[in-house]
Amino acid sequence: MSTLIVIPARYASTRYPGKPLVELKGATGESISLVERSWRAARKVEGDVEVVVATDDTRIADAAEAFGAEVVMTSEACRNGTERCAEAIEVRGTQHDIVVNLQGDAPLTPPWFVEALIASMQANPKAEAATPVLRCDGKALNGFLEDRRAGRVGGTTAVFGADMSGLYFSKEVIPYTGKTYGPDDETPVFHHVGVYAYRPAALAAYMGWEPGPLEQLEGLEQLRFLEHGAHLECVEVDARGQPFWELNNPEDVPRIEAMLAEAGMP
Repeated sequence: MSTLIVIPARYASTRYPGKPLVELKGATGESISLVERSWRAARKVEGDVEVVVATDDTRIADAAEAFGAEVVMTSEACRNGTERCAEAIEVRGTQHDIVVNLQGDAPLTPPWFVEALIASMQANPKAEAATPVLRCDGKALNGFLEDRRAGRVGGTTAVFGADMSGLYFSKEVIPYTGKTYGPDDETPVFHHVGVYAYRPAALAAYMGWEPGPLEQLEGLEQLRFLEHGAHLECVEVDARGQPFWELNNPEDVPRIEAMLAEAGMP
């Protein structure tokens, strides 16, 4: 299926202003901006794929064009990455079967996560959108719990039904488990990976819906699909030993730099 990968990037982040231009050092000590690392990750996805950066800020646009990205300028009115993806395809136009939102704060996203979403959408015509979930080991789960105890909003967790349709997503750690897990133990908690694949018609529908109370409370854009009865498919993925984390807060910078070094990524 032909796919357009959109990397939405805005400068005026509430939690971390200027985040897309934050420099991250990799295994070689080279500093590369967050948005460029996300673009490089997108370009590793195999298949009939194009990649664009969607932003409302000329500083990000200039930086993206300097490293060779196609840029689509969108408005400041976009309230989240999904709305920015929808506006980007309105501005640019697309004949693609699938639009992927590879959020610009996830430079460690392996290409097979995106490829799994595309394959799932192809196999399940009723899925209007799809998103990856990654089973937490004890180390990841304890990291989430540590963030919450410190009052930080860290990663998002997901619960889904037997048919893999999304039931709920939260910045709290769900489902509750009272057990203690070792670093390598398998847990029942799934980390929601902030990547989405949509059918263009689903993006158009999304723009016609107002945010519901759950989306507003959690600040999670995918909840708009669930609140309006859309089928959002959860796709379990395997990290294959590659570390994964999103850059949500300034405290995440050294964590991600350590992961880049551990994975031998430049």
